[in-house]
Amino acid sequence: MVENARPRMEIPPAQIGLSPNRLNHRMLAACISYALLLVAFWFVGRHFAIETHANWVSGYTAFTLLIAPYWFFGFCEVESFRRVLTNRAVRVLAPGVLLIPYLTFSLPRGEFRCIHALLLFGIPVGIAALFEFVPPGGKRPSPPKLYWQDVIALLLVGLPIEFGWIRRSFPGPEMSALPKLLLVDSALYAFLVVRGLGGVGYDFRARARDLLIGVREFGYFAPIAILLGLRIHFITPHAVAPPALSVLAALLVTLFFVAIPEELFFRGLLQNLLEPRVGYPGTLLVASVVFGLSHFNKPGPFNLRYVVLGTIAGVFYGRAWHDRRRVPASATTHAMVDAVWALWFR
Repeated sequence: MVENARPRMEIPPAQIGLSPNRLNHRMLAACISYALLLVAFWFVGRHFAIETHANWVSGYTAFTLLIAPYWFFGFCEVESFRRVLTNRAVRVLAPGVLLIPYLTFSLPRGEFRCIHALLLFGIPVGIAALFEFVPPGGKRPSPPKLYWQDVIALLLVGLPIEFGWIRRSFPGPEMSALPKLLLVDSALYAFLVVRGLGGVGYDFRARARDLLIGVREFGYFAPIAILLGLRIHFITPHAVAPPALSVLAALLVTLFFVAIPEELFFRGLLQNLLEPRVGYPGTLLVASVVFGLSHFNKPGPFNLRYVVLGTIAGVFYGRAWHDRRRVPASATTHAMVDAVWALWFR
């Protein structure tokens, strides 16, 4: 039997209301954890010697600006944005502020390019305008199911990341995550604030259940990945165990720059929107296949082994998200898989 109901769905705080004290405590926790996060990434930069590169300050400043909405959306009451942003023009143009990190990064380095500025302004504003003026289902907040507007928005976010179309806006391998952060911020604003999509599970308030689910699904997938990966010669064990500091740094970088963005896209948005139309577990399979195919060019032209393993991994990531419909759960599984692969195999 196809499951159409959403299991154990929690009522969003925006629907039940938050007392001023609870809201203040939540934002205080968000601010303190944000400061600690910046300190942690500063030391990660030192560990990987990124701070020795030219104009590290401009790059780190751009990072602090881009990681702010990424982080605070995990704590805030989205309904408060809608109460403040009552003017349609302001609501559409608001994500244009995401251009500021690019200006902060590029102007001191003499690397400003008009085409990059137009793209980094046009993508977030364009998605917001699409949802504002042509809302999915013809109304706002829009129904929680996939419409053609959602497909366009997901492509505008996913394709530039997949094919590296805006990678040169923040040149240098040490800055390669910044364009992805900008597009994550764009998606969060467009889908959560303008479209009003619920059930995404983008919530950074710590819950032990997220960790338990994530570790459980990792435990299910790891034997399959190792045995199959060795069998098809996709992975090779490293001869030397990595130091503990490298493990912690790799987990932090993988969680924030790979796992959370991809789990937001493939599970919180795609799987979430597909489920009312396809049902579960059909939507789990579709989202997993799309996730697997997104790895076809790593490296190109078509890496079938990566697609197969990525599809299987997507099933376990999707199961983790679906258990409580929370991105941190699936991101935990995802980060553990990628970190173990990078540190102990390859």
